Amino acid sequence: MSKLGIIINGIVKENPTFVLMLGMCPTLATTTSAMNGLMMGLATMAVLVCSNVIISLIKKLTPDMVHIPVYIVVIATLVTIVQFSLAAYLPDVNKQLGLFIPLIVVNCVILGRAESFASKNSPLASACDGIGIGLGFTLGLTLLGIAREILGNGTVFDIRIVPEQFGMLLFILPPGAFLTLGYIIAIINRFKKA
Repeated sequence: MSKLGIIINGIVKENPTFVLMLGMCPTLATTTSAMNGLMMGLATMAVLVCSNVIISLIKKLTPDMVHIPVYIVVIATLVTIVQFSLAAYLPDVNKQLGLFIPLIVVNCVILGRAESFASKNSPLASACDGIGIGLGFTLGLTLLGIAREILGNGTVFDIRIVPEQFGMLLFILPPGAFLTLGYIIAIINRFKKA
């Protein structure tokens, strides 16, 4: 598969949010706004791309008995770098996302891609996979955040587009995350069949 094909595959065919339905905890918890979804997706993508490349580079040096703990240490180190960077340069984003940034360490999207792709492919292909899956995850979180923000607050990226009295608080709350995600997946599946 070409490098562009690997990227497109991660966005469309293996989209972590809408197709594979992986990483649902941050997907549902952080998408109360479009900005939160975008920033969580970008943070996850940064860790995913870097961890894929590093794991691809060290795959022959890592014994089979300890490869999962090694992957987790690599991912945890990268997450720590991302969290410190957010705290230093984007403290408001770091505060909004809170505990969900450290939880990137155990995000099954990242560990799954390390195990299924990066440990078996070249660093360049692994970087492309990380970019594709990361963009797919970011797109999914941002789209869900946009829908929830419009329905709940009447805004998109804090820009008012619907009068305030038409906002439905339900969509900012946890049940709204499930409802919105369900409808988006239903719409995507409907278009796939057409």
